[in-house]
Amino acid sequence: MKKLSLVALASATALCSGAAVASRLGLQDPETPIARQIYSLHSLILWICVVIFVAVFGMMFYAIFKHRKSVGHKAAQFHESTTVEIIWTIVPFLILMGMAYPATKTIIDMKDTSNPDLTIKATGHQWKWGYEYVKGEGSLSGVSDGIALLSSLATPMDQIVDPKVQKSENYLLEVDNELVVPVNKKVRVLLTANDVIHAFWVPAFGVKQDAIPGFIRDTWFKVEKAGVYRGQCAELCGKEHGFMPIVVRAVEEEEFKAWAVKHKAEAPVAEVAPALQGATADGTAAAPAAAAGPVDGKKTYEGLCAACHGMGIAGAPKVGDKGVWATRIAQGPATIAKHAIEGIRAMPAKGGNPALSDAEVTAAVDHMVGLSK
Repeated sequence: MKKLSLVALASATALCSGAAVASRLGLQDPETPIARQIYSLHSLILWICVVIFVAVFGMMFYAIFKHRKSVGHKAAQFHESTTVEIIWTIVPFLILMGMAYPATKTIIDMKDTSNPDLTIKATGHQWKWGYEYVKGEGSLSGVSDGIALLSSLATPMDQIVDPKVQKSENYLLEVDNELVVPVNKKVRVLLTANDVIHAFWVPAFGVKQDAIPGFIRDTWFKVEKAGVYRGQCAELCGKEHGFMPIVVRAVEEEEFKAWAVKHKAEAPVAEVAPALQGATADGTAAAPAAAAGPVDGKKTYEGLCAACHGMGIAGAPKVGDKGVWATRIAQGPATIAKHAIEGIRAMPAKGGNPALSDAEVTAAVDHMVGLSK
């Protein structure tokens, strides 16, 4: 119970850290045209509200002070004033119209996802993000098309559950696979969800859009400066809502193209494993084989599996509990891996992470078995 309380506290901490930059108040520095419009609109309406506040309360306190009974003032007796009624109708109308014009312009610009240079589909999962590079246009045509990756929290589990462990610099705002985009290119993001409602939120981009199962919604951004930008899921989506960070790395176009080429070259490695794990020469099921390349089971476990298996919650056998794991280990590594890949009882296939290769799941299982013997 104590560990669950720590997890809840960590989630709340992540929400606060994602909403503001350390040691300053207000919005994060805007890094896109839309974010600058939102920032300017926020400042404009804030100062309008300040002026109205000062004017209204100034007049009120002046009236209270100058017309108090102790100085002998007697209240005026009148029933109505057409002039006053016209003034207090027209003035608020003009103020609202003055705020409505820039607000409407900003909203229309936010919704204009036409003519993108790059289209990416972002899918919210409990509790991670999946990204698919759908289509590039112009100089980005075909560059990253077809690339798919799963982005999960990279903060080690011991930092979350153990208050004595020193937190990393980007605690709960770091991922294993960043969303890489080119600078000075309009990026359209198609948003949906695989299970419950999530929300894609990157404050520095001025982007916040719900991802709803069964629906496709979209938003866009155009980063003008290379760098790393962090956000989170902003819709309460379950017990690990605070563990769904978003990290976007904006790079120059040439660097983006080099990244895409490298990623496409490496991607087939993860897909070789299922073929190697299929069957033996006589057609019987074979134990899962290693991927054609290094597969870090520890990294997969810490990034995805430890949330449940590390604490033994949601029906998951706790790693390190030899009594619980003894019967499972007795079934053999091939059976355990098969259950993890295909799902069993309350556990969904691949733990609800369809983007994982069979080799990654198997390596994570091997790592958990090694810790539980």
